This record gives sequence, C-alpha cells and structure tokens, in this order.
Amino acid sequence: MTEQGRLSAGTTPRIIAIQRLLAGGRWRVEAMRSISEPLLLWFTKGQGRATVAGITRGYGPHNALFIPAGTMYGFEANAQVFGTAVFFGSSCTLPLPVTPLHLRIRDSGPQAELTGLIDAAQREIDSDRAGSARAVQHYLGLMSVWIERQAPQQAPQPTRAATRNLVERFSALLERDFRSGRGVADYAADLDVTPTHLSRVCRTACGRPAHALVQDRVLFEARRLLAETKMPVNEVSRSLGFASAAYFTRAFTQHVGKTPSDFRKSL
Repeated sequence: MTEQGRLSAGTTPRIIAIQRLLAGGRWRVEAMRSISEPLLLWFTKGQGRATVAGITRGYGPHNALFIPAGTMYGFEANAQVFGTAVFFGSSCTLPLPVTPLHLRIRDSGPQAELTGLIDAAQREIDSDRAGSARAVQHYLGLMSVWIERQAPQQAPQPTRAATRNLVERFSALLERDFRSGRGVADYAADLDVTPTHLSRVCRTACGRPAHALVQDRVLFEARRLLAETKMPVNEVSRSLGFASAAYFTRAFTQHVGKTPSDFRKSL
C-alpha cells in the first residue's frame, strides 16, 4: 500500500516520518485536504509554512500542529524538514481539542517529553509483544495530556478574529462540498459575503485567493483517486462535480502538467 493509502485507511494509529510522507510527491503534503482522524505534526528540524483551516503560519523546529479530524490542511516541506506525523486513528476516543492548535515549544523539557512519547509509541506499534496495542493507546493518551498542558501556554495568534472566523467557515464549507462542483460565488453566498471579499480575506489569511483553495482541494482528491483506486477517469470527473470528463482532463492537465491517465501511469 502507498504511504497515502495508509493515511486514507486511517483506522488504527500510525506514526510516520515526515520525510516518508514526501516520498510519494510533495502534492501529498502541500495540497489542501483533510483526513478522518486527528493528526499531530511534530517538526524537529527545518522550517516552512502550514495552512490549517484557511490560516497560514510559519513553522520551525519544535513546533507542533494539532489538526482535528475533518479539518482542511496542507504544509510545505523540503529535504531539510524533519519530524513526525502521529495519526491517532479514525476510531480514536481520546479527549483531544476540537479546534486546530499551533504550539511553539521553546523549553527543552516538553520537547524531550513529546519526542520520548512518540518514540515509545513507535516501538510498541512495531512490536508483536502481548499488550502492544493497549500500550500504544496509553502513549497516545499521554500525548493528548501533553497537548492539553501545552495549549494554555501559547501566545494568542495575531490573525484578526473576523478574518479567522470567515476563512474557518469557508474552509469547513469547502471540505463539506468540494465534490459538488460549486464555485467561489456559491460559497460566498452561503457565507453572506461577496466573492471579492471572500478572496480578499483568504489572501490575507493564507496568501491565496478563494478559487485557488477550491481548485487545490478538488485536484488533491482527483490525484488521490487516480493514485489509490482503479476508478475510471470519467467516474473520477463525475464524482468531483465536473461538467464533463473532457473539462476535467483539461483542468487537471493545466494544473498538474499531465493528463489524468499519464499521472496514473507515472505512479
């Protein structure tokens, strides 16, 4: 199974090095998407930018991003970025935050604590000893405690409340309806703002207009379906709300640089 296939399976906890996530192509981490389980990204080296629920911020060493299930996100990473992605599993019942968190951990004690918990959980995941699955859940529980203790110590984020609220609502609507073929004007009408205002606010929050976020989310899903399923191209097109397979092929080729069929063959 591909790395992204493991992400989509999502039923049990997994711990995956960020460099391994990059192995299947940068689109797998940079494009807007969501998964059906909580995710903790722990960056230990390098820097970049991450967009979570429509808000873009820079990250650096010893930054943790907690992303609740169903939250749209993407992050830039290159060969100098190292860290770990902790997938809690779609059946996770731990008391985790319901909103995204960006934790900048400056003290060495909490840094070492989280790294130690992740390493211990990874050893249990890789083990076939009795009780290993239960041990993994206990370590994940300790990670949830770590998140709970670190969250109140973080400084307030500078993004204006009105901007943050609008882009988060837009992000949630987009995640719900991206398969429908709806455009920016449709989302703007639902949010009771003009398309121009919605795009302006998105540019302020994440440096990209609203139509780019819509396009990115749809094309990520298109690439995922082409990579992980045997669904014919015309069915992929129909499932994502395109008027025709020909229009889907033109749009995909323009932005990906390959036709859907050639993209699938290249994997």
